[in-house]
Amino acid sequence: MRKPETEMSEEDLKYMDEVIDEKLSDMETPGFEAVFNAAEAERLGAFEEDALSLEDALDSTMDQLQSGGAK
Repeated sequence: MRKPETEMSEEDLKYMDEVIDEKLSDMETPGFEAVFNAAEAERLGAFEEDALSLEDALDSTMDQLQSGGAK
């Protein structure tokens, strides 16, 4: 599990890990809907950013315009 961006004590992180473990276990129950708060989701890696940067996206558009691919 990833460490969240916010500062938390080791005791708080341990408690959060226990809560997350319980929720992950509960998710195996058919029909159960586990709700994770933002800190828990971040700790599980749910918010890993992998999108193109604006600069990269604009560069790819310019490449298409220069090669005549986009009109």
